[in-house]
Formats: sequence, C-alpha cells, structure tokens
Amino acid sequence: MSPSTPSSRRSALRSAPKTKCGSVTRPAALLLLFKKSDVFFKLLFCFYFSQQIKDAVALCELFAWLEKEIPNGNVTEISAADKAEELRSQQKDFVGLSFPTISSVGPNGAIIHYRPLPETNRTLTVNEVYLIDSGAQYIDGTTDVTRTVHFGTPSAFEKECFTYVLKGHIAVSAAIFPNGTKGHLLDSFARAALWESGLDYLHGTGHGVGCFLNVHEGPCGISYKTFADEPLEAGMIVSDEPGYYEDGSFGIRIENVVLVVPAKPKYNYRNRGSLTFEPLTLVPIQVKMINTELLTQKEKDWVNGYHRRCREVIGAELERQGKMEALQWLVRETQPVV
Repeated sequence: MSPSTPSSRRSALRSAPKTKCGSVTRPAALLLLFKKSDVFFKLLFCFYFSQQIKDAVALCELFAWLEKEIPNGNVTEISAADKAEELRSQQKDFVGLSFPTISSVGPNGAIIHYRPLPETNRTLTVNEVYLIDSGAQYIDGTTDVTRTVHFGTPSAFEKECFTYVLKGHIAVSAAIFPNGTKGHLLDSFARAALWESGLDYLHGTGHGVGCFLNVHEGPCGISYKTFADEPLEAGMIVSDEPGYYEDGSFGIRIENVVLVVPAKPKYNYRNRGSLTFEPLTLVPIQVKMINTELLTQKEKDWVNGYHRRCREVIGAELERQGKMEALQWLVRETQPVV
C-alpha cells in the first residue's frame, strides 16, 4: 500500500494502542526485547513470516484464476478484489483485510490511491496493465503487497517503465547501509533508474508495517518526506514499493514487505555495524513485464534468487494444501531470467 498523507499518518499514530513506552510507534512493538536477545529476533522472523506464506498462497491462486478467467471478459476490478479476499479468507487465522484493495486496470492504475467503485469499475482485459495492491490481517500478522501484471503482450514502454521500477525495488531491497541510517537516505536508491530516464513517482518508497496492527505504522519509513527521519534498526518492518504512473494509461508498483536485519559486509567502520533488508513477501514478479536487457547481471541474480525462494517456500505450501493449479502457475512464473 503506497505511503499515505501526513495527516492520515498522524491520525493512525494517535489511535495506536498504548504501552508502558507510550504509543506503539515501531513495527514489532517488542523491539526492545530484540535488542537483548538474538533468539527473540529469530522468533520474530519466524512469527512474522508465517502469515506471509499464507498470503502468498492466496495470491498465487488469484493470479492463476485471473490468467484463466480474464480472456472470457467477465472479470472486473471489483470482482478481482472480491476474489482476492475470498481466497485469503480460506487461509488459517484470517481476520480481514488490512486496507481496502486497490484493484486497478489501465488508466485507473495511474490513480495512486484508486478504489474501484460501481461507477468506475472496469473490466480486466488482455490488452491493459493490471495493478493490485492488497493485504490482510491474520492473527499472526499483517500483510501488504503490490503486483503489476499484464495478461497479454505489454508494450515496449510498459516493459521499460516496469523494469526501471524493478531496478529501484532491487536497489532498496539489496542495499547495505550503516546502523543509524535514516529512511529518507534510501529513498533515492529506488528512484535512480527512473530519474536517469526523466521519470519519477509522487509518493514515498516505503512505510512501517505493524504486526496485527496498523498496516501503516510509524515512525520509520523510506521517503523523501520528513516522516522518514527515524533511524532504521534491526527488527523493523517496512515496505519497499517504488512505482511509476502514466496518466490516462497505466500504473506500475512493485511492493514487498521487508524486515531490517543485520548485514556483514567485508569491513566494519568504527564498529558501527551494518544493516540490510530481508524480503518477507514471496510472490513472483512477472517476468513477462521485464526488459531483461536493462538489468545488470547482479539484478538478474537477485530476481532469480527471489523467485527460487518463492518456488521453494510457497511451492511447498501450495503442494501441502493441494492447490496444484496455483502451484503450476508458480512454477511457470519463477523460471530464471537470463
């Protein structure tokens, strides 16, 4: 879910539950415990990862269903959003949506915070880009994921823009940075490829994510805006969601929820320590939309490594749940890029 406006963030913070430390303003409200125990950090990762697996299963089912049904011409933005909720509701410990689903096709995708209404509801076709930004509340955590797909043949410009967004997403996800780095310093990592081509997007790159709490949870974030002035610390959970929006034509956004984790680069300047991100979201990124000629080998390796993990982790769960059609879709969508 793309970062919200400052006023809505302040409202969410005011309504956050209270603890002995005041408002719950850090993703993973038990962060202080983490600082005292590596065991807690490992438990936190396992705990938060569990609902991401369930959510990915539902989304693999959704995309397999869309791929089959869209050519029949009877899937709309609203019915696709309803189907996503239906599939999530079948997963263990589902409570509800974490925010209203942004289900947008063609020109509606260029509206960053679009919500499908009866009067704006468009039919999904094989001729336009489809963007779905959605998430759920499970008893064991909160999800937020955006994928942009094309069910026909994307144009060269659509692929080019998608690839710039992907390059920015990878740049953030793979970044290694010193302890104490503030989120706003990473925002330009996500925009560099777009900027080099004269493109940009008008929202922040990431927001804090709660655990069965607010899907937008401050004060951390990755943005050029002032709210992202909180130093990132191991154990925080944020989104990584650059995008591009071509007015009147299409919208592109790629969003994963990521966990801030310790990194171990070659050196350790003044014993400051380093951090990086571990993706928690494991949903394939559509290879059809990528212009692989624009990717470096390092970026291709990242995509292939990410998809390998999607196949191993989510594939095993799809097989366990007997969802073979979705498993076949997952295998097709995680073929290596070269």
